[in-house]
Amino acid sequence: MALYVIGDLHLSLTGEKPMDVFGERWANHTQRLREAFAQLTEDDVTVLAGDTSWGMSLEGALEDFRFLDALPGKKLLLKGNHDYWWGTAAKMKHFFAAQGFSTLDVLHNNCFLYGDYAICGTRGWFYEEDAAGTHTGKMVAREALRLEASFRSARQSAPEKELLCFLHYPPIYQGYQCPELLALIDRYRPVRCYYGHLHGATHRRAFEGRRNSTEYALISADYIGFVPKKICD
Repeated sequence: MALYVIGDLHLSLTGEKPMDVFGERWANHTQRLREAFAQLTEDDVTVLAGDTSWGMSLEGALEDFRFLDALPGKKLLLKGNHDYWWGTAAKMKHFFAAQGFSTLDVLHNNCFLYGDYAICGTRGWFYEEDAAGTHTGKMVAREALRLEASFRSARQSAPEKELLCFLHYPPIYQGYQCPELLALIDRYRPVRCYYGHLHGATHRRAFEGRRNSTEYALISADYIGFVPKKICD
């Protein structure tokens, strides 16, 4: 039994958006994911940190969800900027149940408990999405509320457990910080924060290491070789 994380699977089992157009690094990435997950067990849990499927709707992402459900272990999905299929938690859970998917759940305004840890997270926000350049829009405020709701859920349900934070967008990046989210991370002090979104040449601008009480790590699929990163047993 172990806890893992990986982000940015960018699945497209319908073939509408093959990822090999983005270079050799992405060649056969779906098969590589299948082989990597084959090393996991049914008792393992994997957090999927956003940009899971290119599907434009739940129905459009059906084959991608079927692929995920067939992989070993439970998967906790959070939203990425390309997850256009994302809806309300109730709608997504109803869809998964109707399709008979038993290994998929969503991390959204809630938390999950795993061993000595509480799993918290949300999509986050990033400067490239702030078209007005003010970084004070409704979306960053909404994402901050969602992250705090997740942290508070963990504190209320299991105050003795250490927090793990999962985001899609990096809260800190070379030359950039998201102060709203970093303030929450500093207040609730998760022991680790995992994030994705960065690809290719932007990998080198990622922040990894300790900041205050939290250790940060990039877990985009192409950065970690399409192999889920083990967090703990």
